Amino acid sequence: MKTPRLPIALQQAVMRSLRHFLQLASDRLERPFAEPALVYQQRGTAAGTAWLEKWEIRLNPVLLMENQQAFIEEVVPHELAHLLVWKVFGRVPPHGKEWKWMMQEVLGVPARRTHQFEIASVRAATFPYRCGCQQHHLTVRRHNRVLRGESEYRCVRCKNLLKPGDYSPA
Repeated sequence: MKTPRLPIALQQAVMRSLRHFLQLASDRLERPFAEPALVYQQRGTAAGTAWLEKWEIRLNPVLLMENQQAFIEEVVPHELAHLLVWKVFGRVPPHGKEWKWMMQEVLGVPARRTHQFEIASVRAATFPYRCGCQQHHLTVRRHNRVLRGESEYRCVRCKNLLKPGDYSPA
């Protein structure tokens, strides 16, 4: 799938949101924070990710185009909160009490761990595999590893080796 070209106005709106929440954090925590890089290269079903050491936020351009206002109001502060927590508290659980505090008390945004966006447009093809108890869906990457003999996968429930094909109960 080709990455959509993001309108400049949308990129500017995302940047305004980032700067707004960054200023809010700087004011409330009484310390300055550098502006993180914004990269529109997140793939898959994740709306965004925070790269702590790079001080970078990656956003999913497909989901951004489909959910513009929600990204500006929720995803940008969510990912920024991860960066701020890392600067203030160091390495802590990703959605732990420090992150929740940063979201709610500092940024004033509800602390939701996952987005509720429709993901049909970004969901990758999966391949059916079976074990002794159920059907599994492997990603293209895992399926190709099986085909090349590089990996094998087992069901966490019945411990049987996953085999290509549709599930048919015994």
